[in-house]
Amino acid sequence: MLEVGGSNPLTPTKKKILPGRIFFFAHQGIGLKVTLWVGNFWNKKCFRSFVLALIAAMFRKICSVLLCFISLGVYSSFGQALHATLSGYVKEEATGEALIGATVVLKEINKGVAANQYGFYSITVDKGTYTLSVTYLGFEEFSQVIELSGDLRLNISLKSKMVESKEVIITGEKESKNVTSSEMGAVRLSMEEIKALPAFLGEVDILKTIQLLPGVKSAGDGNTGFYVRGGGPDQNLILLDEAVVYNASHLLGFFSVFNGDAVKDVNLIKGGMPAQYGGRLSSVLDISMKEGNDQAYHVEGGIGIISSRLTVQGPIKKDTSSFILSGRRTYIDVLAKPFISSSSKYYGSGYYFYDLNAKLNYKLSDKDRLFLSGYFGRDVFDYKNSIANFDVNIPWGNSNAVLRWNHLFNDKLFLNTSAIFSDYQFSFGASQSGFDFRLYSGIRDWNGKMDFSYYPNSRHEIKFGMNYIFHTFTPSNATAQQGDVVFDLGKIMKQYAHEVALYITDDFDVTDKLRLNVGIRESYFIMVGPFDRYIHDVQGKIIDTTHYGTGQKVADYGGPEPRASLRYSLNKRISLKASYTHNYQYIHLASLSSVAMPTDVWVPCSDVVKPQIADQVALGYFQNFHNNTYESSVEVYYKKMQHQVEYKEGALPTDDTKDNADNNFVFGSGQSYGAEFFLKKRLGKLNGWIGYTLSWTTRNFPDLNNGQTFYAKYDRRHDVSFVSTYDLNAKWSFSLVWVYGTGNAITLPVARYFVEGNVVSQYSSLNELRMPAYHRMDVSATWKLKKFKHFEHSLNFAIFNVYNRQNPYFIYFDTQGSVQQGNLTIQAKQVSLFPILPSVTWNFKW
Repeated sequence: MLEVGGSNPLTPTKKKILPGRIFFFAHQGIGLKVTLWVGNFWNKKCFRSFVLALIAAMFRKICSVLLCFISLGVYSSFGQALHATLSGYVKEEATGEALIGATVVLKEINKGVAANQYGFYSITVDKGTYTLSVTYLGFEEFSQVIELSGDLRLNISLKSKMVESKEVIITGEKESKNVTSSEMGAVRLSMEEIKALPAFLGEVDILKTIQLLPGVKSAGDGNTGFYVRGGGPDQNLILLDEAVVYNASHLLGFFSVFNGDAVKDVNLIKGGMPAQYGGRLSSVLDISMKEGNDQAYHVEGGIGIISSRLTVQGPIKKDTSSFILSGRRTYIDVLAKPFISSSSKYYGSGYYFYDLNAKLNYKLSDKDRLFLSGYFGRDVFDYKNSIANFDVNIPWGNSNAVLRWNHLFNDKLFLNTSAIFSDYQFSFGASQSGFDFRLYSGIRDWNGKMDFSYYPNSRHEIKFGMNYIFHTFTPSNATAQQGDVVFDLGKIMKQYAHEVALYITDDFDVTDKLRLNVGIRESYFIMVGPFDRYIHDVQGKIIDTTHYGTGQKVADYGGPEPRASLRYSLNKRISLKASYTHNYQYIHLASLSSVAMPTDVWVPCSDVVKPQIADQVALGYFQNFHNNTYESSVEVYYKKMQHQVEYKEGALPTDDTKDNADNNFVFGSGQSYGAEFFLKKRLGKLNGWIGYTLSWTTRNFPDLNNGQTFYAKYDRRHDVSFVSTYDLNAKWSFSLVWVYGTGNAITLPVARYFVEGNVVSQYSSLNELRMPAYHRMDVSATWKLKKFKHFEHSLNFAIFNVYNRQNPYFIYFDTQGSVQQGNLTIQAKQVSLFPILPSVTWNFKW
């Protein structure tokens, strides 16, 4: 347990911290002790000393743990005479890309491992002669007889299959992983599988694809926000090459920020979250970018009806270094401009988004590799009305940069060290007749982490490491000016926090039938000054201010986060699984909207806001059929959540100005439970999956709905998805998606009264009513055109919402007539976004 100046890790210390006072926090389990300077003496020098002391202390403990593992796993001279380690990297021969999850098996003893995120594998067995088999679906099997008389380093390149037979493979997963792994609620999707599905207006969308999986619910048309097992959108940890993406959507949620041409691998974890992940309650979406072809130069892209994209990749030095550069931009503004007259009052209005992905990698040696990757994306909306002299400019977007170093200490110990920068900024600017107003918010992280993978033998895979993040939060701030007159909307407020975590996990076989994954994550969070706490009276008026100096502690929290999952094999085709996770979340997304919007505000834990905590248990039955052609699963889960955050009733975005954002919050608890059914066909010309989720999600806030329990706004009783792809021949392929979901919970007027000539509405209980059910069908066809030497191209035809379903986006009430005239009518009307929408996209590759 982490203790910081107090005995309860979930309660801010009440002990007064004097300027310049020194206090300690200690990890009792492993003896971590760090001196933290607080008070008026906190400055850049002290901060640097603190970070260096923290890293040094953690590194000493990591080394202690490492030495312990080495003493356990590195055999004595007698043991080494009996055992040998086979290790190396698995990559694609044509591109040099690491093959994540490639299966490495020694057939005689039926022992194997899966390559990690960087393609590295390690297996320790008795010395002898073995038949090595390396497989990755969609690639030819590598088979070789090897003599293990000592440790052997063997790098393997797999050739892609030229699929012309009836059997078509669409995924890179291990054939039996569904039943053999200890993971629960984990799904890995290849980009080939994602690109085969119908795309909204021609844009391949990773987030819309994962919403087709059981347990993952969409926020409706035109929104890439997703909800996993009753959690909110802020409870999903979205990573791009390890960097956190705080807002994953373009065009107010219509498209995601992930360019499919730059992505290699997508891994979703919605159940038993391993200990190396933390900071969120519900799920992890871990997305890996391509590394770039280190064998030859390639260009690919596409031209659609609203956007185009282009990707260039190739070797800097063959077999040693490569790059990839990928860009995308919409051109709605460019296409519309010729049709808007320069005399129009709206001339100059427009919207566009763009994003850029880049990555470099360099192989320093067989033991050391460097990776540098980055992402930059922006949405820009401009509205101009020349008659009213009114201008609006709204830019928002993400910036990420990651520097990673892979080091192989020996055949059993692998290290990845990362330095990460993440930033999200939103700005709203408006001007009229000399009056200028600006509203802005954001969050910025500096993150350092070390992740070790240790493979003592074929039964164990041990991971351990540490993570440090420095957060800077900019909740809603506003400025206003009329000419030279500056209006007082309060000073610019920022909040600062440090987040630290240590973890260790072991994925091991207890017996041939029982496999366990057991881990623990110890996390600690401290919010520090400078910070002003505004104190309100019972009427909500600010009556006092408490000032915290630079570096002075405002509040701190922490505690252990145990994680465990198990798999018990009934036979080679059937297994039972169970998992338990205990998670802390120290940052929160405050939203006044029913869907995720760029205006939502990220805030940290403070003396008012406690960390969100979730406990989740899950049980599952997994079975494969017909030589792993079909895989199926049934999972049931229950999740209990504490310290959930919502805005108080009647709160407005402007309430955050000249005040602390968290003074407008209320707090409560939540729970979610349900069952998920999944059936997937993996092989053949016709493949796809069917998913169904039955679930309940409720919330209870003493200050909302009169303290009565209510359904969460993203509660959805039934959720169904049907996904199918069919390869007719070498030229034509087809796909179809159909989804159905219970309507979103909503609060609406249920009665109206006339009081002194005015209409007064009586509303239902919070989220008591439902919108109409949501359902939609999309289809697409891909025509591979004639190939010219090294140039390949195709046309993709897609239809979104085939039968033109008018799905609800929101409901409003239209009032006609008046009370005085006696002809007043009030009618509820539904707003729908998208009718049937056809699209054509030309894709090319050279």
